[in-house]
Amino acid sequence: MAGIFMFFAHVPALDALAWIAIAGAIFSAFFFRDPDRRPDQDPRFILAPGDGKIMEVVTEEHAFFGGKTRVVRIFLSVFDVHIQHSPIAGRIAKVEYRKGKFLDARDPRAAHENENNSIYIEGPQMKVIVKQIAGLIARRIICKVKIADNVIVGQRLGLIRFGSQVDVYLPMDVEVCVAKGDRVVSGVSVLALNKKIMGTQGMKGKI
Repeated sequence: MAGIFMFFAHVPALDALAWIAIAGAIFSAFFFRDPDRRPDQDPRFILAPGDGKIMEVVTEEHAFFGGKTRVVRIFLSVFDVHIQHSPIAGRIAKVEYRKGKFLDARDPRAAHENENNSIYIEGPQMKVIVKQIAGLIARRIICKVKIADNVIVGQRLGLIRFGSQVDVYLPMDVEVCVAKGDRVVSGVSVLALNKKIMGTQGMKGKI
């Protein structure tokens, strides 16, 4: 379409439309980029499922964990890669989609009130939940896995279009390696460590 507009570039209105179309195409290609990620296969590591900045690390209650769970919230701006990757290897135990609001992803209510899709993963050593949360601009959540699928570390789970949020629910006995304000890379950064495998050795700050 941009090429057609440029062909008629001598018409000022069409020239402006051509540049708008080109800018839109460039932004779309940038936003939907899907760079190759090479995750560390160490079974101790729980990797970040999304690119972005850590909003907070909190403790909540969740039936999947039989009580308390550690939740790491990641904010994805429009400039971040919006592909989600599996933080561990395992089997998809459940996929739960819920309709909801479209509050700004940075709003404290967004984690529980916005449209979201939760992916429950059970691994041989632990289980986690990756929660894709729509934001003010993000209006579509895409999930590429289904119940009973087996996934490997770093495998693509889905996509959230435009600014959004990804929450990770973790067992209480893992060691979280990130803090509010840290930036993480999906499928690469170590979000937490399974201490059942690694013993007491820590890796704080290695993200």
